[in-house]
Amino acid sequence: MPEKNSYEIPAEVRAKVMAGLALAWDGQWFLKANDKFGWDAAAELNIRTRHAFGRIEMRSTLMALGKKKADSLQDAFEVWQAYFRMFGADRGVFAGDYAIEGDTLAVTVHKCAAWEGAKRARLEKNVQACLTCERLWEIWFSALLPDHDISQETMARMGFGDPQCLFRVTAKAK
Repeated sequence: MPEKNSYEIPAEVRAKVMAGLALAWDGQWFLKANDKFGWDAAAELNIRTRHAFGRIEMRSTLMALGKKKADSLQDAFEVWQAYFRMFGADRGVFAGDYAIEGDTLAVTVHKCAAWEGAKRARLEKNVQACLTCERLWEIWFSALLPDHDISQETMARMGFGDPQCLFRVTAKAK
């Protein structure tokens, strides 16, 4: 009987493939919802789903790190970065600059794979990825810092013609 091949995908390749598949799944889900229900309904469902998943992402990351919550805004940011390194941010999925001053995190996004994918889909509107970010940072950091009041200010979005996305996340202890 011939010997059966046993394939093993290296961890780094596996992480890259899984990140790409997650983005493809999300994009295909939106396209199929758009085909069935129209852009407005698909965008609303996408926002609700992305926000729910945002909480799951951060809670799962905390659990993987053996933490119940982040210790501070700086620690929350470190947890968030750990998630995005795992997801593929260091492989071009997402690129940005960050600064923490006091209780405020300033975020400048230079590259967003979700928005790039939305543009490639050539739908009537390509801002569904931008709409999910309206509150996504607030949702991520609320999950990481449940004992804080988290607010998000959105100052610029590439999908609406700005050269980059700008967000400010404020975390005030309750």
